[in-house]
Amino acid sequence: MIQEHHARSLHWDLRLERDGVLVSWALPKGLPESPEQNHLAVHTEDHPLEYASFEGEIPQGEYGGGQMTIWDEGHYDVEKWTDTEVKFVLHGSRASGGFVLFQTKDRNWMIHRHGPSTRTDPMPTSLRPMLATAGPLPGDSTPWAFEIKWDGVRAVLFVEGGRVRAQSRNDLDVSSAFPELSDIGAFLGMTACVLDGEIVALGEDGRPSFARLQHRMHVTNQREARRRAASDPVTFVAFDVLYLHGRSLLSARYDERRAMLESLRLSGQTFITTDSFRDVAGQDILAAAVQNGLEGVVAKRRDSAYRPGRRSPDWVKIKSFRTQEAVIGGWTEGRGERTGSLGALLLGIPEDDGLRYIGKVGTGFSETARRALLDDLEPLATGSSPFVPPLPAAEGARAHFVRPEVVGEVEFTEWTTAGRLRHPTWRGLRPDKGPHDVVIESPG
Repeated sequence: MIQEHHARSLHWDLRLERDGVLVSWALPKGLPESPEQNHLAVHTEDHPLEYASFEGEIPQGEYGGGQMTIWDEGHYDVEKWTDTEVKFVLHGSRASGGFVLFQTKDRNWMIHRHGPSTRTDPMPTSLRPMLATAGPLPGDSTPWAFEIKWDGVRAVLFVEGGRVRAQSRNDLDVSSAFPELSDIGAFLGMTACVLDGEIVALGEDGRPSFARLQHRMHVTNQREARRRAASDPVTFVAFDVLYLHGRSLLSARYDERRAMLESLRLSGQTFITTDSFRDVAGQDILAAAVQNGLEGVVAKRRDSAYRPGRRSPDWVKIKSFRTQEAVIGGWTEGRGERTGSLGALLLGIPEDDGLRYIGKVGTGFSETARRALLDDLEPLATGSSPFVPPLPAAEGARAHFVRPEVVGEVEFTEWTTAGRLRHPTWRGLRPDKGPHDVVIESPG
């Protein structure tokens, strides 16, 4: 029998009946799914046979304190049993196949699967998320599914053996910045999968707050991340599954992937599955998003495959309000009480020969944000302008130029005929994106 043990760290206790006792090993990553990988197995003390039916809470402070449940049970065939090697075949409802346990040093053993792998495809170690194009609602809603567009940062989660690794859109490992993501690993247990979704911070009104998320996006120190998680918690909103049950789902249709995602029943204090609205009018979903102050909707073709790293017309984002990502090319000093501090940021869109100027933003900053931005920008100072063509004289005379490496986001009302942002308001930095990711979202 195998017990799932949520103690100080999640593991699985493999117990084999032998000579009237349960000989036991703790498996931190569970059973290996293929012969190519061996997992650690720590030999623990023998347990009485009565322990095979135990499920419940071991009090904190006692040895093995935490929740324990029966993950699988059945019988096994012994092929070899010595003091340093145990070869056997499991016949359980969830675990089956041949394994060998072999001692490496003292209590440390390894467990190896012998025989065929349970994986049809190898689990990917890196995947860039599929991207949506900006556009209007589709005229005919029938071939489309509609999801709420969440105002957060994109992340692909690699879940295996109860552990979670989170990869941002620009290939950074952000696992330590968001310790809440480990809850998904504990929930899924031995299920290996790759999830696509959005990390969001909810405001007091229950709606996603990009401003609140800013408090979490730059943290790399694990202790500081845990402290901020207590005051500004995040939620992972899952909207796609790309690998599950040993099989790649990239070529599967949206409807099939959606069914597989829903089968995981992802719902907890720090993670949820977003709703998918099918056989309904997209106008109704967008109207509901606008009414509830949400960012918008994403329309996804129900027969479409998942295309990693590509911006595809099979996914269309329709926003409730207009936002634009931009590269910071410089800043101007404030006036009056802000003399010597940051007054406004100079923004641009990358083109082949440099940044195309789209305007400046001077509102939406707290004083703390202004100081933090200056700390980020001053090391990037340069004597030459990154804007092509050069800025208008009135703008360039007071400018401090920087290397075009930092990406931020603004909300605005419309584009002017000259290609400038009208009434932009600063929303925050986008450390999850690089300058090459910035494109015009809604030029009309």
